[in-house]
Amino acid sequence: MAQCVQSVQEFVQDSFVPMVAVLCSEEAERVTRKNNLNFAELLRPFCRLTSEGHIRDPNNQVQVVKNLRICVNNVVISPNTVSAALSPAQCRLLNEVVLSCQPQEGAVTNMITAGDYDLNFSDHSLKASTPWYSAWKETLLEVSTSKHYTATTPWFETYRENFLQSMPASDHEFLNHYLACLLVVSSTETVPVEHFLKLSQEQHRIQHSGEYTNPKWFIPNTLKYYVLLHDMSEGDEQRADAVYEDMKQRYGSQGCYLLKLNSRTFSAEEDEQIPDPWSQYLQRSNMHNQDVLEDVAPTVNITAVENNISEVDCHHSIEKDGVSNSLENHPLQLETASSSGTLHTLSAVNADLKKGARDPETLAGGAGSHGACLTLNDHDHIRQFIQEFTFRGLLPHIEKNIRQLNDQLVSRKGLSRSLFTATKKWFGGGKVPEKSISEPKSTFGLLYPPEAPELQIRKMADLCFLVQHYELAYSCYHTAKKDFLSDQAMLYAAGALEMAAVSAFLQAGAPRPYPAHYMDTAIQTYRDVCKNMVLAERCALLSAEILKSQGKYSEAATLLIKMTSEDSDLRSALLLEQAAHCFINMRNPMVRKFAFHMILAGHRFSKAGQRRHALRCYYQAMQVYKERGWSLAEDHINFTIGRQSFTLRQPENAVIAFRQILTNDSRQTATQQGAFLREYLYVYKSVIGGNEVSLPQLPLPYIHSSATRVYFGHERRLAEGEKQAATHVSLDQEYDQDLAAMWCHLEEQLVAAANRGIVPVTFQTTQCCLNSQTDNLRHPLAVVEEPIIVEVTFRNPLKVSLSLSNLSLVWRFTADCASQSKEKTTEELSITNEENLALGITQKDDLVTTEVIPEFNMGSEETKMARLRLLPHRTGQLNIVGVVYSLAAASSGEMATSTEDQQTSDLMVVRGRQELKIRGPRLNQTKEDKMSVRHGPDLRLDPIITPPMPLMEVFFLQFPTALLCGEIRKAYVEFCNVSSVALCGLRVVSTHPDFFTFGSQATTPLSPTSAENCSAYKTLVTATEPGLVASEILVSAEDFSQSSGVMEIPIDGCTLQPGESTQLPLWLRGPDQEGVHEINFLFYYESTSKGNKISHRVLRHTVFICTSRSLSVQASACRSSVPLHHSLDDKGGNGALVFIDVENINTSEAGVREFHIVQVSSSSQHWRLHKCINPAKDKDCKLISRERAKLCFRATRCKPHHDAIEKYTFADLNLGNERIISSSTPCGDFFFRGCRTSESQQVDVASSRTSSSSKNQGPTENRASAIANIVKKCNELDLNIIVIWKAYVVEDNKQLILEGQLHVALQTIGKEASSLTPREETQEMVLLKFKSELPPPVVLPPAELSQLIKTNLHYPETYTHPFVQDSLCVVPVTLTLSNCSLAQVDVIIDLRHKSTDPESMEVHSSFTWVGQTQYKLQLKPQEVLCLTLRACFLQAGVYNLNTPQVFAKPTGQGAICETSQQTAIPALIIINNA
Repeated sequence: MAQCVQSVQEFVQDSFVPMVAVLCSEEAERVTRKNNLNFAELLRPFCRLTSEGHIRDPNNQVQVVKNLRICVNNVVISPNTVSAALSPAQCRLLNEVVLSCQPQEGAVTNMITAGDYDLNFSDHSLKASTPWYSAWKETLLEVSTSKHYTATTPWFETYRENFLQSMPASDHEFLNHYLACLLVVSSTETVPVEHFLKLSQEQHRIQHSGEYTNPKWFIPNTLKYYVLLHDMSEGDEQRADAVYEDMKQRYGSQGCYLLKLNSRTFSAEEDEQIPDPWSQYLQRSNMHNQDVLEDVAPTVNITAVENNISEVDCHHSIEKDGVSNSLENHPLQLETASSSGTLHTLSAVNADLKKGARDPETLAGGAGSHGACLTLNDHDHIRQFIQEFTFRGLLPHIEKNIRQLNDQLVSRKGLSRSLFTATKKWFGGGKVPEKSISEPKSTFGLLYPPEAPELQIRKMADLCFLVQHYELAYSCYHTAKKDFLSDQAMLYAAGALEMAAVSAFLQAGAPRPYPAHYMDTAIQTYRDVCKNMVLAERCALLSAEILKSQGKYSEAATLLIKMTSEDSDLRSALLLEQAAHCFINMRNPMVRKFAFHMILAGHRFSKAGQRRHALRCYYQAMQVYKERGWSLAEDHINFTIGRQSFTLRQPENAVIAFRQILTNDSRQTATQQGAFLREYLYVYKSVIGGNEVSLPQLPLPYIHSSATRVYFGHERRLAEGEKQAATHVSLDQEYDQDLAAMWCHLEEQLVAAANRGIVPVTFQTTQCCLNSQTDNLRHPLAVVEEPIIVEVTFRNPLKVSLSLSNLSLVWRFTADCASQSKEKTTEELSITNEENLALGITQKDDLVTTEVIPEFNMGSEETKMARLRLLPHRTGQLNIVGVVYSLAAASSGEMATSTEDQQTSDLMVVRGRQELKIRGPRLNQTKEDKMSVRHGPDLRLDPIITPPMPLMEVFFLQFPTALLCGEIRKAYVEFCNVSSVALCGLRVVSTHPDFFTFGSQATTPLSPTSAENCSAYKTLVTATEPGLVASEILVSAEDFSQSSGVMEIPIDGCTLQPGESTQLPLWLRGPDQEGVHEINFLFYYESTSKGNKISHRVLRHTVFICTSRSLSVQASACRSSVPLHHSLDDKGGNGALVFIDVENINTSEAGVREFHIVQVSSSSQHWRLHKCINPAKDKDCKLISRERAKLCFRATRCKPHHDAIEKYTFADLNLGNERIISSSTPCGDFFFRGCRTSESQQVDVASSRTSSSSKNQGPTENRASAIANIVKKCNELDLNIIVIWKAYVVEDNKQLILEGQLHVALQTIGKEASSLTPREETQEMVLLKFKSELPPPVVLPPAELSQLIKTNLHYPETYTHPFVQDSLCVVPVTLTLSNCSLAQVDVIIDLRHKSTDPESMEVHSSFTWVGQTQYKLQLKPQEVLCLTLRACFLQAGVYNLNTPQVFAKPTGQGAICETSQQTAIPALIIINNA
C-alpha cells in the first residue's frame, strides 16, 4: 500500500478532530474578505496546535493532549435527512480532487526492486516505506536511511482526507458533531454586543428549533466563544479595546477574544514577500463551496464521464458490427474495433475531459493572492487566538462535559445491570422505531433518543477519544458495544466496534493487541446489514492503514479488495490500486498480483473518467508484463494505453503503444490485428498532421537489416537469339563461401599475370554482390552511371496484408571536394533526399537518380524482398540511410466500397521511414574484444562513387551443352564494350584450362578442306600408300602454352573502344571423364587510363557441360627385339614397339552409330611414331558399340636438334585419306593444355609422396633410389600418343559427324597407360597397433634392374642333322647383349639353368649347352656385345633355346638381378633328322 508522510497514529487522530462552528456578522465577513478569505478559511492553516494541552480525567489524573488539530467550519444549514451514501455534489468533489492531483512529470524516478522485477514509480512526493511507524520526525529520518522504498499516491491521500471531511454527520456517533461555536463580530459595528446577542440567538435557534437536521451538535449546551475582529487599517483601536473590556466583563475572560488583523496595506511594503499558507486548503474548500451550492454547474459530471466513452464506443460498435464494445466489459477483455472509427469518436470526448483536467490554479478559484493585508505578526495573532480558544475555552469545556457524563453514568451503577436491561425491554426504554412498530429489532432501523444512557456512554467515549484519552474511550466503547449488541441496534454496535478497535490501537504502550476482528465485523455490518457503504469505506480505510503499519499487507489487501463494488468506480479504483501496492510491500513481493490489480484499478479509473490515473496504472502494470512472454496481456495493456493517451491528447505516447502491439510477435486473430493496425494508422496520421518534413519511424513491416544485399553494376542481359550472355553475378544467385574462395583464387592468378607474376599489396577481391557473409570492412567501390541495387528483406509479422506504396531509398551524398568550389562548407556538400521524399517532390536527378516502386504488397506473415535502385551521376561518398514508404492496411474484398470507406482508407495511408542499420561482425581479436561484446563496421551501404570505368559484356555463340569425352567443338565468343571508356588487357582464366582454347595466331587459319567439311581441324588430302612413313613437324611449346593458366585473349590492337565489339573463335574439348562438369571462366580487363581507385574489372561465367563416354585408349610400349642390322629403316637408334588398344565404350545414348579412327599422332621431344606395322591391310578402323581394335606402331628416337628452345616433334600417321596437322590449332593447343594439366597433377602427387616418404631414410633406401634413377633413365620413353577420331551421329534424321582426340602419355617402357584416369580407391581402415613393429624386411633388388640388359638369341629356325651318322648335333647360337642404360653394367651369364616353367616343359628340353657355361662380362654404357654359344642335341624335335640366365647390376652396386626372360617369346628351334 502506498505510503504517506503522516504516521498511522497521526492519520487516525486527524481523521477525528473536535469540530467548531463559525457564525460571522456581515461586517466581520467584509473585514476578512479583504484577504480574499472568509473567517473559517482564515483560521484553517493555523488549526494545528504546536504546544501541548492538558485535561484532567474523572479520576483527576492529568492527560496530555499532543499535536491536537481542530476543524473550523462555517455553519451551513440544510433540512436534508441523513443518507447512507454520499451526495452527488460530494461525489463530484472527490472526483475533482483526485483528478487535480496527478504525478508530476519529470519527477525523480523511484525504483522498487521486487523479486526479479525493477519497478519504476515517478513521484514527486516524499516516500516513507518502513512497515513500522513512530513519530513523524523519526519517520522522516528513516526514509533517508531505509533500504525499502515504495511509491506514494498523493491522490489517494487527498481523496481519503476529503472523504473523511465530507462525511455526513450521523446520529449513531458524535465525533463529527460540533462541540463549540465561534461568534465573530467586527469592532466597527455600532453596538457589537447586540450583534453578539443576535448571533447567539441564531445559534440557539439552529440547534434547538428542530427545523434543521444539519448541522448536528455534540451536546445541548454548546460552547459559545465570542470573537471581536478588529481591522487595524480602518477601525479605532482604543474603541476596540474598550469593547473587548466590556466583553470580558460580560462573557468572562476565557469566553471571548480580541483578534486584530489587516495590519498591512496594499500600498505599503509591496516588496515584502509574505508566505501564503492558505492555498493548499483553499482548493478543497472552494470545491466544498461549489458543491454545497447546487446552482453552480458541476465541473465533471461523474456519471457522464464514467460512461461517455463507453457509450460512444458501444454505439459505434453496434452500428458497425452489431457487437457491444463497451469499456465496462471485463478489464482484460480486448476491444474488437472493426474500423478506425473508434478513435474518430474518442477524439470528440476530449473537450469534456479537458474540463476535468483543469489546472490546480484554476481549481483554487481565487483571483489575487490570499492574506494580502496580513503581516507575519497577524499570522502570529491568529495562531495565538486558536491556542487561546483551545486551551482556555474548548478543552475545559470538554473536560467539564466528560465529568458530567461520568457522574451520570456512575450514579446509575447502583442499579442492577440485568434489572436495568429488563426494564428497558418491558417499557421500551424510550426508544422510538424509525419506520414502524412491526419492524423487527434485529434491523439497523432502531433509533435511541438523545437522553438514552447508551448514547451517553457513546458520547463520553467520543469526548475522551477527541482529547486522546484512549484508555477511557476504549472502556466506554466496549461497554456501549455490549449494550448495542444486546439491543440488536446494529448500526450503533458497528460504530462502537469500529472506534473500540481504533482506541485499542492508539493506546500508548499498546496494552492490548489491535482487535482486527472488530473492524471486520464493523465493515460487514455497515455494508451488509446497514447498507451504508460510506461508513464501511471509512472503516476499511482506517483498518487497512493500521494493518499495513503492522506489516499485515496480505490482510490489508484482502480488506481493500472486498470493498470494491459497482456503486462507485472511483472508490474501487483507488482501493484496488492500494491493494496492488500492498502486494509489492509484502516480505515476499507478489509482483504479478500487483500488476493484475493495477490493471483492474486502471479499468475502474477509466470508467470513473480518471483517464490520467488509468493511464498511469496501465503503465505501471506494463513493467511487470513486458517482455515476459505474456503477449496477450501486453497487447491489451498497450492497446488501452494507446487509446487513453490519444484521448488525453498525447498522440506520441499513443503511437508508441500501438507500435508495441504491432512489433510484438502477436498471437491475436487476424481481425484483431487489423483493428490494431487501423487504430495505429489513424493515431499516427493525427500525430504527423501537416508536418511531414521529418518522417518518423514506422514499425511495419520488419526489416532484416543484416540480410540486406547490395549489388553494384548493371543486371546482365539475357540471351539474345543464339547469343548466350555470360552469367556473371546476380542477386538471384545464392552466396557460396567455397565458390567465393575459388573466384578469389582465379582473380589472384589474373592480377598476378597482369603484374609480372606478383599480386600487389593493395589487391582487393572484386565483390559485385555484398551480403552478411562477405568482407564488408572496407567501403565498396561503385562507378558513376552504373546502378546500385539494394535488396531489402521485409517481413510482415501480422496475419493481415500490408500495402506499401512509393517505396524508395533514403540516401546522403557527399560530393568529392575537388569538384566543388572552395567556398562551400562541408555541410553544404552533404545532400540528402529525405525532405523531397517526405514531401512527395520529385527530386532533381543531377546527383543520384532514385527509383521508386509505386506498389509493394505483402501477404499475411510473408517475407518478401524489394530491389531498390540508385543511379549515381557524380563521384563522392554515398551513404544509404534507410527506406521511405507509405503504409496502409491492404483492403480486403469483403470491405464495403462506399465513398465514405474509400475516404477513410485514403486517410489511413501514412508516410514514414525505417533505418537500415547493419551491425558488423563481432570482434574477437584482442582480449578486450573477447571480454566484451564489440562489433566491427559493416560498410556495404556506404559505397564510394568512382570515375567512369569500362564495362564489358561477353556473349557465346554455338556453345554446346553436351559433348563426348574428348570431342572437339568450335564455338564463338563476342566481347562488347558497353561503356564510354576504352578497355585493354583482356585475359581469361578457368578452373578447366584444358577445356578451351582461342588458338595461336600462327596456326589459326583453316585449310579449305576443313572448311568444306565443317571440321575444326586443319587437314590435308593425302593418298593412301601402304607402309607410309609418318610426316614430322617440329614445334616450339611456347607457341601454344603459357607459363600460367592465364590466357591473353587475342583481340586486334589489344584494345576495345567504347561501343566496339569483336568476335573470336573458341575451340572446346569435352573433358575426359563422363558426367556433368561445372566450368568457370573469369575474364579480366582494365581501363586504358590508369590511376583509378578500381584497377581492373572482372566478369564471371559458369557453364555446365554434360559429357558422355566415347573411346577408351590403352597404350603400352616394349623394346623392339629386332637387331639393328636387321632393321634397315631404323638408322642408328634403338626402336620400340607401341601397341594401342582402342575400345568403343559409348553406350549409344547420344545416338552415336560408329567411330572411325582417322589418325594416330605422336608428340615428344625424344621419340616419334615411325610407321604402322599393323598386320591388317585395311587402314580405315571402324568401331561400333563395344568393339575393340588393336594397332601396332614402330617408334624411333627423334633426330637430335641443337636449338636452345625445347622443341616437340609431331608425327602424324593417318589411317584415311586426310591428314590432320596435329601441330596446329586446335589439336596442338589441347595437347599442350592436357600435358600441363597432367603434369601439375603428377607434381602434386609426387610432392605428397616425397613428403610422406622422406622421413627416416636409411642407407638401404638411398642405395635403392640411386639404382631406381639409373633404371628410370634407362626406361624413359616420354611419348605422347594422340588418337584422332570421327563419330557418326544420327540426330533428327540427319547424320552429323563429330570429331575429337584422346591423349595417352607413355612415360615408361613396359607400363601400360590409358586415356581414362583411374578412379581413386578408398583407403581401407588400418587397425591401431599398440606393439612395436617388426624390423623391416631386407629390401630385395627392384625389378626394374632386370631391364638394364636386353638380350637377343640369333639361330636358324630349322636345322637338319643326320643322327644316324653322328649322334651329337651341335648348333651355333649368337647371344646379343645390349646395355640399355647410361651406366656401366656388370653381367653374369649362366648356361646351367634348367627351366621349371610348365609351358616350356611341354617343349623338348633334352639339350645342353657345350663349351663355357658361365661368363662374367662388363658392358659400357649403351654397348652391344655378341657371344657365340653352342647347343648340343641328341635327337630330332622342337626345342626352346631361351634357357640362359642373365644377371646384371650397375658397377659398384651390391644388388644383382636376373634379366626378365619370361616375358620374351620362347626361342623355338626345329631339329630334323636327315
